[in-house]
Amino acid sequence: MYRIREALLRGLESVNATMRHLRVTGWRYWLVQMLSGGLTMGVFGALFALSWALKDMDRTIGGLPEQEDYAITFLDRFGNEIGKRGILQDDSFELQDLPDNFIKAVLATEDRRFFEHFGIDFLGLARAIVENARAGGVVQGGSTLTQQLAKNLFLSNERTLTRKIDEAFLSLWLEARLTKRQILKLYLDRAYMGGGTYGIAAASKYYFGKTAKDLTLAESAMLAGLFKAPTKYAPHVNLPRARARAKEVLINMVQADFLTEGQIVGALRNPATPIDLAEKDTPNFFLDWAFEEVKRIVGGKHRVLTVKTSIDMTVQKQSEQAIESILRESGKQYDVSEAAAVLMEPDGAVVAIIGGQDYGKSQFNRATDALRQPGSSFKPFVYTTALMNGYKPSSVIQDAPITIGNWSPKNYGRSYSGPVTLLDALRRSINTVPVRLAQAIGRDKIVEVAHKMGIHSELKITRSLPLGAAEVSVMDMAAGYAVFASGGKKATAHGVLQILDSKGQVIYDFKRTYKPEQIIPAEVIAGMNQMLVSVVEAGTGRRAILDGIKAAGKTGTTSSYKDAWFCGFTGNYSAAVWFGNDDNHDTRRVTGGTLPAMAWQKIMTAAHQQVELKPMPYIEDPVIFEKTHQTTQIADSGRIKDIKNQRNMQRLSPTVVKQLDQLSTLFRQDEPPASGDTLPSEGTVPPARSQGARQPVPGLSQLQRPAHGGLTELKTAWQ
Repeated sequence: MYRIREALLRGLESVNATMRHLRVTGWRYWLVQMLSGGLTMGVFGALFALSWALKDMDRTIGGLPEQEDYAITFLDRFGNEIGKRGILQDDSFELQDLPDNFIKAVLATEDRRFFEHFGIDFLGLARAIVENARAGGVVQGGSTLTQQLAKNLFLSNERTLTRKIDEAFLSLWLEARLTKRQILKLYLDRAYMGGGTYGIAAASKYYFGKTAKDLTLAESAMLAGLFKAPTKYAPHVNLPRARARAKEVLINMVQADFLTEGQIVGALRNPATPIDLAEKDTPNFFLDWAFEEVKRIVGGKHRVLTVKTSIDMTVQKQSEQAIESILRESGKQYDVSEAAAVLMEPDGAVVAIIGGQDYGKSQFNRATDALRQPGSSFKPFVYTTALMNGYKPSSVIQDAPITIGNWSPKNYGRSYSGPVTLLDALRRSINTVPVRLAQAIGRDKIVEVAHKMGIHSELKITRSLPLGAAEVSVMDMAAGYAVFASGGKKATAHGVLQILDSKGQVIYDFKRTYKPEQIIPAEVIAGMNQMLVSVVEAGTGRRAILDGIKAAGKTGTTSSYKDAWFCGFTGNYSAAVWFGNDDNHDTRRVTGGTLPAMAWQKIMTAAHQQVELKPMPYIEDPVIFEKTHQTTQIADSGRIKDIKNQRNMQRLSPTVVKQLDQLSTLFRQDEPPASGDTLPSEGTVPPARSQGARQPVPGLSQLQRPAHGGLTELKTAWQ
C-alpha cells in the first residue's frame, strides 16, 4: 500500500510538472477556456438531443419502412383508362443505368460532399450559414442527402427543431446500416418529383416520356432541380422558372468541378422541353382521393391493381371548364381565387371532383381535405331535425330579434317579418328561425342528424351552429344533400366501384357491400324537398334553376363573405360548390346565390345531358310528367286553355293562392260535374254546358281526376 501511494504521488507530480509547461496566459487562456467550455456544452447538448430523439428512434425497430409500391391503373365508369397512381417500382433500375450527368447534377445541387461525410456535413452546414448570411435569407440548405432521405422515410415536412434533431440521428442510423450507393438509390426512388410522381424513373416518363437512362444533360439538370421544390419548379406548371432552375443546376455542376463551362454550353443553348401534358386530361384530384380509398380498402394484401371508378370523364371535364370559366370571368371582380366542387349520384357514387383551379400549382384537394364554414347551406340539417321532431313545412315560427347570452343573430337585410312558415323561412334564408328551432329541439340533435346524413368533421355545439358556424368539407356537403336526392337513404361517398388484382380477379365490388339504409323518414324528406325546391324556384337560389329539370338546393354565405356555397340536387345528382380564397381573406361580396349557384347550374346542366331524367323523390318532375302524359286539355265553356307545358304550371308557384282562387271562380260560373263524374280525359273537349240553374260547387279537393291530368293534378303541382 505504501509503494502504491508513492507511485501515485510521483505520477501526480509528473502530471503537474507537465501541465505547468502547458499553462497559457492572456488571450490564449480565454481561447482555451472557450474551446473547452464549448466542447463540454457540445457533449452535454449531444446527450440531451439524443435523449430527445430516442422516442423517434423506435421508428427504426422494424428496419426501413415498407415501400408503398402500389401500381394502380384507374378506369372510368365505362372502362376507359384515366390514369395511374403509386410509386413506380422498376426492378431493372440501378444506379449504373442512370446517365452519369444526372448523378452529378443531383450531387452538385443537393449534397456535394455526399461520399465524404457520415450523414451530417458540418462543413456544408457552415457553408450554408455563411451563404445565407450573405444573401440575407435562405438560399442554401444545410441538410445532407441522407438527412433528406431520413425525412422522406420516417418524418413529416414540418419545420421544427424536434424534426431536425430526429432527422440528424436517423441519418446516422441510415449511414450505419446502408452503403452510400444504397442511400442514393433509395433517395432517387422515393423523392417526390411533382405531378403525383415519386422517384426519378416515374418523373422521367411523366415529364419527358422516356426512361431515365435516356435523359440528356439538359433534362437531367431540370429533373435534378425538382428536388428542392417539385411543385414550384415543375416544368408543366412554369416552364421559364423550371429552365432557370436547371441553369442553376448546371452552374452548380461547374462549381463542383463535375463539368467544364464548355460542356454545359449545349444544355444552356438548348434547354429541356417537357412533353405536352394538357392532352392527357387526367383527373388528378379525383385520382388522389380514389388512391387513398383503394389503400384503405385493400390494405397491404395486394399491390398491382386495376380499379374501376365512378367518374364520368365527360362530366368531369365540363365541370372543370365551368369552374375555370367563372373564375376567369369574375375572379378578379369578386376577389376570389379558388373553387371546389363535388358531383355525385344519390347513392354517393362520385361522378366528378374539382379540388382547385390548377392541380399543377397546388395538389391540395379543397373538395375533400379543406374544412370551411358552410353558412346557410347548413340550415337544411336544422330543418330536417325539426321535421323529425314534430314540425311541418307549414309550421309558423316567429321571425323576431332573439338574444342568447350576449349573442344576437340578425337577418341578412336587418329586418324581421314576424310569423313565418318554415318553408318561407328557408326559402328566404331567415337566420332567427333556425336559431329558435335549435333552441327548441336541441343543438345536440342537429349534430346527430348531420353526422347521420354524411358530415364527418367535428361539429362543435355552439349557439351559432344552426347558422353554419362549424367547418365541413365539400365532399361531406354533397353527401348530405344526396340523402334528399335518394329519398332519405344513406349516401356513402365513394369513387371505387370494383377492384381487380393482377390476375384479373375481382377482390372488391361496391354493390356487394352497399346496403341501402333509410336514415331519414320519407315524410320528412317529402317536406324538405318541397322546401328546398322553393329556394331555387322562388328564393335565394334562383340562379341555379335548370331548364326543364326540377332542382332543389340552398345557398350559403359566411361572415365577411369569406366562403360562398351552393349545395343542391335533382333526381339524378347531388352537388356542392364552394368559392373562396386559400388564405381565407374576404371576397368582394360573393354570396352563395351568385358564383356558386351559377357554377352549380353549369355543372348540373352538363351532367344531365344524354341521361334518363329521374323524378325528385316526392316531388313530381315536370319533364317526367310531360314525357308520360303529353299535353292535357282542360276546357270548361272555353274558359280554361290547353296546358301544353308542365313548366308553365311550375312558374305559377309564387302565386298559388291567387291562381287557385281564379281557377275555382272559373268553375263556379258553370255547372259542376255531376256526382261521381270525373273531369274530361286528356285529349277530349266536353260540350258547352247550358246556362241553366246554378248548383253548389264542391271544393277543388272534392273533384275527382282522371287517370292523367285534371284539377287535382294542377293543385298538387302548384302546391
